[in-house]
Parts: sequence; structure tokens; C-alpha cells
Amino acid sequence: TRPLGNTGIDLPILGFGASSLGQEFRQVRLEDALESVRVALDLGINFIDTSPFYGRGMSEVLLGIALRDVPRDSYFLGSKLGRYSLSHFDFSAKRVDESVHVSLHRLGTDSLDVILLHDVEFVDLPQIWEETIPAALELKKKGLVRAVGFSCYPMKSFHTVLDHAEDDLDCILSYNEYTLQNTTLADSLLPRLVEKKIGIMNAGPFSARLLTNAPLPEWLKEPEEVKAAARAAAKLCDDQGVDIAQLALQFSCA
Repeated sequence: TRPLGNTGIDLPILGFGASSLGQEFRQVRLEDALESVRVALDLGINFIDTSPFYGRGMSEVLLGIALRDVPRDSYFLGSKLGRYSLSHFDFSAKRVDESVHVSLHRLGTDSLDVILLHDVEFVDLPQIWEETIPAALELKKKGLVRAVGFSCYPMKSFHTVLDHAEDDLDCILSYNEYTLQNTTLADSLLPRLVEKKIGIMNAGPFSARLLTNAPLPEWLKEPEEVKAAARAAAKLCDDQGVDIAQLALQFSCA
């Protein structure tokens, strides 16, 4: 485990990202979804990250079923708020309260260890520090959440929100930006977060399948030369009898 900033929460080095339980990438069988949670917990991967966005609630519902008979103090649970579909965002204070209460009901718990504002770059950023973060901090005061943070992709958006709210935030989640192919997170943001003791969660070690042997998703926006370089790297690994996905995971965990 490693400490999540100053939160007092020690998370496992490897967490369980539950977006796939919402069929975000392919159809999944109910039995496989539930079994994957049990296997992760059995292996000590006892931090689970989800969102109302994943499967439009399906991920949270299935997690609630999978965790029903698991002692609550044996795992850590994080969810998100603000993003509810590909185009529906609502970071209003009213929705913050509603969203967390719905998530708690779906997940079958009375508190979350982490709540993240999900993909904040898609809305006018001042709302995030003027309205959304204060509303989330109220839930923290009530004991409904232990740590408050946010996620986005552009480094500029991270810095802009932190310029206004870094003293109120416990953690951030970045994805696809500390991998074998891209270390922007460390180059641009890490020193600031370390200085403020803000917790850092690094998601997407496979960089949207770029660092795997799986077919690339149609929505991947990487330039063709980056895709070609990744395919060449995957082949080089395969020629040596190694799956590039294994190296990618080792890199991000180390």
C-alpha cells in the first residue's frame, strides 16, 4: 500500500478500475463481472474505483451486488460525480448531494472513501471551485466521503483548478499520462502535488489499449505515428516472448 496524500487512507499500489463492469468497452457476462470483483479482493486489490457514468449506473449497481457480503472495512471504495453520459454533465451543488446519495444506495454503503469530480474540463471551470468543490466538502463534513478530488485529462485544466482550490482538495486522478508512452503527469504536475501532499491516482496504464496487443478502439485520438510506434513496440516485445501490457503495468506501478 501507499498513503493517499494527507488523507490517512493507505491504498493498494494496484487498484481495481470498475468501468468495464458498466460495459464501457465490450459486453460482459454478469457472472464474470461479479467474479472479477471477488478475484481482485482475494488478490489484495482492495481499492475499487467506479462512477455513475460507467454503464450509466450499471457499474455501481453490480459492485453493490458483488460487495454485499464483504465486510466494509476490508476494502476502499471510490466513485465520482458530475458526468452522467457522453454529453450530460451537471456539477451543480444540488446534483452533488443527489449524486452521492444515489451512488451510496447503488453501492450498498453509507460512505465513500474517495469522491472525484469526473472530467471537469468539459464545463466552465469556475463552477468547479465556486460551487462543486464546496458542496463536496459539505458531504465530507457530514462523514459521507473521506477524501475529495477531481479528474481530467488536460494538464492545463489540472493547474487551473488547483490554482483556485489546491488547499481544499485531497487527491487527483489522472489517466493515460504516466505510462510507458507518456509521462506528462510526472513532467508537468507531480512536483506541485508532492509539495502540497495531494494524493495522486494514476489510471489507464495501458493508455487506451495503445500498450497492449488488443485492437485499438475507434475513438482513440492518438496520431497515426503514435499508433504505429506502439504497434512496433508491441511486436518487439512479442518477439521476445513478452506481452507489452505486462511491461506497461509494471512501469506504472513502479
